[in-house]
Amino acid sequence: MPVDSKYPALPIPDTDLWGFLFERKDRPYPDDKVIYFDPYTSRSYTYAQVRDTAIEFGKGLKGLWDWQTGDVLALYTPNCIDTPAVTWGCLWAGGILSPTNPGYTADELAFQLKDSGAKALVTQMPFIKTAREAASRVGIPQDRVIIIGDERDPEHKAKHFTSIQNISKSTRWRRTKMKKPSEDLAFLVYSSGTTGHPKGVMLTHRNIVANTMMIKAAEAGNLNWKGGPTGEGDKLLAFLPFFHIYGLTCLIHQSLYSGLQLIVMPRFHLEDVCRFIQELKITFAYVAPPVVLLLSKDPVVSKYDLSSIRMMNSGAAPLTRELVEAVHNRLKIPVKQGYGLSETSPTTHTQPWSDWNKTIGSVGTLLPYQTAKYMSPEEKEVPVGEVGELWIKGPNVFKGYLNNPEGTANALTADGYFKTGDVGYQDKDGNFYITDRVKELIKYKGFQVAPAELEGYLVAHPNVNDVAVIGVFDKEQATELPRAYIVPANGLGKGEKEAKEIVEWLNKKVANHKKLRGGIRFVDEIPKSISGKILRRLLKVKAQEEENAAKSKL
Repeated sequence: MPVDSKYPALPIPDTDLWGFLFERKDRPYPDDKVIYFDPYTSRSYTYAQVRDTAIEFGKGLKGLWDWQTGDVLALYTPNCIDTPAVTWGCLWAGGILSPTNPGYTADELAFQLKDSGAKALVTQMPFIKTAREAASRVGIPQDRVIIIGDERDPEHKAKHFTSIQNISKSTRWRRTKMKKPSEDLAFLVYSSGTTGHPKGVMLTHRNIVANTMMIKAAEAGNLNWKGGPTGEGDKLLAFLPFFHIYGLTCLIHQSLYSGLQLIVMPRFHLEDVCRFIQELKITFAYVAPPVVLLLSKDPVVSKYDLSSIRMMNSGAAPLTRELVEAVHNRLKIPVKQGYGLSETSPTTHTQPWSDWNKTIGSVGTLLPYQTAKYMSPEEKEVPVGEVGELWIKGPNVFKGYLNNPEGTANALTADGYFKTGDVGYQDKDGNFYITDRVKELIKYKGFQVAPAELEGYLVAHPNVNDVAVIGVFDKEQATELPRAYIVPANGLGKGEKEAKEIVEWLNKKVANHKKLRGGIRFVDEIPKSISGKILRRLLKVKAQEEENAAKSKL
């Protein structure tokens, strides 16, 4: 039988995200509570300031650009303290936000802008050139490329988002309320697929409302967070990217809903992380396994007092027992694990705080409102303890893939289950384990890399006859690295020089997380099935044999 969550499930408000966050009657903290804080500039937003700034920006969208319900605003920026206000300003105006990776090239950004139908683009000055180039390619007017952050355009060509606010002050506009929160989209986040192009994951207002409540239920009570923090309260460190669903929901939304102060970092920097934990008395952090690895080994960590951290939650990729124990032995910081996907808004499971050391390796128990089951390849449910593909149903499950009815039909069943593509099992106590992936995606530090996308680029290289890309696990970095197996064109050498040239050629075409950090191996042929499907499992065996052979020579 499918497993239901054991958490109590409070009624989910039938409202859109704006109503959920800014029109609630049960907010447990005051208007002047500082929610977002930039530790580099000391700039901050209180609850009231982020609300008022969002309203003014939303009015500006309506007044300046005749913003319509369902229009898409794209975000191309690293973490910024202005991101929450812009996000909810877009939703106030009835729009849909589509965050993009600031590491994208103009080609990659243009694809998402075109696929999402974005009407405007928000960025920061260091990214303005690429943003303008991508916008131009898809027909977004240059005056709709706007700036957030502390820098302004010295040429005065790009408006700062505060200028969009100023335009609104002489006009009167009302917010656009969503009529059907369970159907109306709030976000279009993009998740890589095995077909090569990223897929637009359609997340409704209800999806994010439900998941915010689910996260609150999982974290509340464990650290006396019931009713919100008191005094200075709990502080969360935010270096996970806001453009990723993990940061978007767990950081931006949870902090405002629960009244937790979010310390916003534009990107991960180990020594700054340690310094801010010590100076600002951070109490909690959402992390990924490579961060846990650094905390367990890097000598710089020993320079700082991290004792204010009561717990870390690791997600985005599997976490090993060795890493959990290494961090706890060194720093006495517990690390629990969670699980989720872009399609589930994202969090579906997390380890209870009290059980972090009892079920290491587990992704925890099922969060409220959900039902889950493990299925065989024949789509028959398997009993407790047996391995199968994880299927999940709940109000946090996405609406479907944008412009991709076939992908949607393959991912969602007629009775509402999402086929996660991940395999594992559950134990008799309701703890879930993820052991492998049905999907062929490579996960580099939590970012998804589609092998087919890289293969599509590489096969176009004049010196490449055939190619297959797989992920190889690197223990030193605690993450998978993309590696290409290449059949060279006639006459091409198979040495380091040739490999380096191809790697550098590809790296100029793709985002940082898609680079061939696993290197290139030249082969005589790519193993394929009769139908032409690449047999990646054979390449993974070959990669393991290569690793074993290298070790034997030491």
